[in-house]
This record gives sequence, C-alpha cells and structure tokens, in this order.
Amino acid sequence: MATPIPRSLEEVNASVETRKKGFFRKLFAFMGPAYLISVGYMDPGNWATDIAGGSRYGYALIWVLLMSNLMALLLQSLSSRLGIVSGRDLAQASKETYGRATNMVLYLLAEIAIAATDLAEVLGMAIGLQLLFGLPLLYGVLLTFLDTIILLLLIHRGMRIMEAFIVGLIGIIGLAFLVEMFFAQPQIGPLAAGFIPRIPDESALYIAIGIIGATVMPHNLYLHSSLVQSRKFDPGLSAIKGALRFNFIDSAIALNMAFFVNAAILILAAATFYRAGMYEVSEIQDAHRFLQPLLGSKLAPIFFAVALIAAGQSSTLTGTLAGQVVMEGYLNLRIHPWIRRLITRTLAIIPAVVAIVILGEQVTGELLILSQVILSLQLGFAIIPLIHFVSDRRRMGKLAIGPAIKILSWLAALIIVGLNVKLAIDEISSWITTSRSPIMLWLTIVPVALGAGALLLYVALAPLVQSFLQEPRTRLHSSPGVISFPPPKQFKKIAVAIDFSDIDEQTLQYALSLGTPETTYLLIHVVESAGALLLGDEIRDKEAGDDAERLQYYARELAGRGIKVETFLGFGNPKRSIPRAVNEFGAGLLVLGAHGHRFFKDLIFGTTVDSVRHNVNIPVFIVREG
Repeated sequence: MATPIPRSLEEVNASVETRKKGFFRKLFAFMGPAYLISVGYMDPGNWATDIAGGSRYGYALIWVLLMSNLMALLLQSLSSRLGIVSGRDLAQASKETYGRATNMVLYLLAEIAIAATDLAEVLGMAIGLQLLFGLPLLYGVLLTFLDTIILLLLIHRGMRIMEAFIVGLIGIIGLAFLVEMFFAQPQIGPLAAGFIPRIPDESALYIAIGIIGATVMPHNLYLHSSLVQSRKFDPGLSAIKGALRFNFIDSAIALNMAFFVNAAILILAAATFYRAGMYEVSEIQDAHRFLQPLLGSKLAPIFFAVALIAAGQSSTLTGTLAGQVVMEGYLNLRIHPWIRRLITRTLAIIPAVVAIVILGEQVTGELLILSQVILSLQLGFAIIPLIHFVSDRRRMGKLAIGPAIKILSWLAALIIVGLNVKLAIDEISSWITTSRSPIMLWLTIVPVALGAGALLLYVALAPLVQSFLQEPRTRLHSSPGVISFPPPKQFKKIAVAIDFSDIDEQTLQYALSLGTPETTYLLIHVVESAGALLLGDEIRDKEAGDDAERLQYYARELAGRGIKVETFLGFGNPKRSIPRAVNEFGAGLLVLGAHGHRFFKDLIFGTTVDSVRHNVNIPVFIVREG
C-alpha cells in the first residue's frame, strides 16, 4: 500500500476559517496568501534589475514589467487552483507524476532557485542597513541570521499574524515609493510610450530576462499552491469555485501592488539617472547616493533605504516557507522551520561573504542581477509541470482549466522558455569565443546545458505520454456510484496519551467511544521536567510523584466502570517515550491531544503530535481543543 502524502504545511493546513456570511467578510477571510506571494515580486533582486533597466533604457522596458505581472497573475492563479482543487502543492503533484530520478533533479533545481532568492534578500537587507546606518556590508550580511528569530515568532503565532506583518511591510514599501514618485516627477509622455513592446539592443534582452526572473519566481509557484490550503472551506463543488474566485481577487490585488512597486523603482531610475545621462547606474548603493543631489531632498534616500530593508525582511519569510514546501513535497522530509531557515540562510550567506571578501563590495549589483537570471532559468521546470497538472481532468475533474486559459498558459511558458534558451545560447557562445581553453567549456558547460534541455523536454512530454497510457479515472465531483463499506474496525488495544491538562477529558471520551467492552486501554503520561530529561526514570522529584498518583487515579476511575486499563509513566522526551510505550503495548490505535509544547520548548523538541505520528505504524486519532 502506498504511503499517503501528508498535508502541505501541515501545521497551518486548514487553520483559517472562511465559512463567513457576506461577500466582504468571506473575501477578507481568504485574503492573505497572495500577499505573502507578492513580497517575492518586490524583493531586493527586483531592485537591481529595475534600476539597471530604468537607468540604461529609461521607460523603454516598463512593458516587460507589465507583461511579467500579467504572466505572474496567470501562473499564480494556476498554482492556487492546483492547491485548492487537488489538495496537493506543486512539489507533491510532481512527486506523484514523475520518477524518482527526475524528482530529485527537480528538487535540486528548486533548491537552487530558493538559494538564489535568499541571496538577493541577504544582499538587499545588508545594503539597506549599510545605507541607513553605515554598517559595513559584510557585517550586514552576517546580521541577517537574526531574522530567523522574527520568522519563528510569526510562524508560531499563526498564519493571520504572519500575513498581517507582511501587509504592514508592504504598506511601508508602497508609502516610501509614493513619496519617491512625488520627488521624481516622471514624464507622462515617455512613460506611456514605455508600454509599447520593444527591445532596444542585446544588452536590454539580458536585463529583460532578469526582470522576468525577478518578477515571476519559481519558488512562489510552489508556495502559493500550499498557502491556499491554509483556508478551511466545505469540500463541495460550489464552495471550491468560491474559493477559486476569492483567491483570484486576492492575487489580483496583491500582485498589482507588487507591479506598482516594481514600476516605481524603474520609473524612479528613469526619471533621475536616465534623464541626467547616468546610463550605467545598476548598483543599489549608487542609486541611493545620487538620489539626494538629483532630487534635491534628504528624505528621498532615507525612504529608499527603509523600503529596501522592508522588502528584504518580508521576502525572507516566503523563502523559508517555500523551502519547507519543496523539501516536504519532493522528499517527504519534515524538519523544524528554524533548522530549515538556518540551512537556507547559510547557503545564501556563504557565496555573499566569499564574493564580498574576494571581489569587494562593488560586486553586489552584479550578484543581484545574476541571482535573478538564475531564477529565470529555473522557471520552465516549475511552469511546465504546473500547466500539465491543472490541465489534467484526471486530477482536477470539472475544474481543470479550459482551452483559452490553457493557450495563454502555454504561450507564457513558451515566451519564458524561449527567452531563456536564447540567453543560454548567447552566453555559452560568448564564453567559448572569449575563453582561452574552449575545450573545457565543451566538456563541462555544454553537456550540462544539453542535459537541462533534455530534462525540460522530458518534463514537458512525460505527462502527455502517461495520460495516453493510463486508464481513465472517475472525474472529480462526478455522479456517485455504489459504495461498499468494510466492517467497522474493532480495536482490541487503544493507547491514550494524557498530560493532565484541560483536553484530557475530551481525549478519554473519544478513546472510549472508539473501543468495545473487550478493549484494553493504556494510559500514557510522560514527565518532562528538567530532572526527568537528565535522569530519566531515576528521578524522584515531587513532579514525578504527583504525576504517578494522577495517572493511577485515572486508571482507578476507569477500572471502577469495568474498563480494562493499564498505565505507562515515561520520563524525558515524549517524542521517544510515547512511541516506545505504544509499540510495547501492541496498540492498534493511538489517541492524543493536539496541544504540543509552548514556544521555546517547541523550538527544541518540535511538535509532539507530528513527531509521534511519524514514529508509530498505527492509526493516530488527534483530539483538538474545543
């Protein structure tokens, strides 16, 4: 029997109630996931590409931002559709569709994209701190480790708190650039002409692809398909359609705010640097330094730096969550968010520190643009599977996308992949032409590029071949047929984990309702005091004695009602003690309350429920408070 795939971001899955009365109350309940996604579209990596495009070509590339935003809205709506309808995120759907080797490569590519994103956030935060407080860039990069604490506090408080924090940061960024637009006074005529598509020269293509990579981010496609599952709604067709509609509104509002920020950065660069004949400004530090003399205001560079810090801090949250989604989806590997955050941040800090130490602080602008080009090159490996999944009626049923959306989606994919192929060919050709040892490039870079192309072709064709070979499956929400029910499961032994809290009564009630008069129950309690952690069952303190008496009291109460009961008193970490007791008892079912630890103990031990559930091979019935 295949192991069932766990729910995406299980700690927040279906944690936000949306069954409200009234359009606006329901819309407010659904709003949130797209704002976490939108910060990825206005992170510091965008600033470098937007500043470079605006200073070198004026308003000429603003149409690229508009096209990227429209593609982003289309693709993010597909991502949210996948999560809402199928109950799978993009990584989980890929794991179900492709083979082990393909999934491993797709996982590594997704991790590279997340590392490239985090590199941009690390550099952006460090640059913002340097501009505002004069902190050396190297120290600023190292200081970005501390934002892990902020992330943990927000995740522990729940999705709505995190979403509110993100909206606050977005408000700071938007307000800062409203002030900048007031100072810059852009020219309306040339600005309007910038929406006419054109590529001035070959260098503009590189910047345009960087803008696309900075706008449509692969990790956001993974993340959005997971975040929409944090909303709880009825499983019926009508409720699912409503969820799709409200999530699209959420995406449209949030991504248009991101478009305003990106456009404001490019317009600011065009209205200041390009107008002044400063065509080579691509460094964020240079942009900050020239704003005051060009705009005649001391406030302009301050608002610029504050917005940069807010953009970097908000983007770092989504990178961590996306990394968790990718790792759990492809590898079915769950690790604590703080460990995941440290791994992601370390992978970003190491290249940033090495580049700054060896090449100096002036290399940051090139690193930022390079990170966005890397993201753009990864896009095809996320977009093509996504389009396949939401087009598949076997997976999506009646809510698979129609012909019009399918054509637009494949057109967007063709544009992105086509631009990336051209960029890759041009860059490799340039390296071979200018290299002193071209044979090494033919033996290394060229095979890697050909392998990536072959993988992209396989990812595009494999689902089509599978759809022809597989038998048709009953469509989603089709007319129900006759359902045969197996006889009810009779549990001879049920283990019950109690912790002497308010939820114990509910836990015992549910456990007793699942048994029969012949069932034997095992009452489990684990002493978690500091002494118990250190000495184990040799501890003889008051807490251990009190807990033993309480456990026996529960046992006597149940035995007095004619119920067969045994007890187990463990010491130390419940993640190890509870599974050991369950396995020794030979239980057929485990019942426990979903209370977990409080914040700082949870950082060390993790959530008891999740850990125990993964360490026993029997059904687990989780009782929630209320």
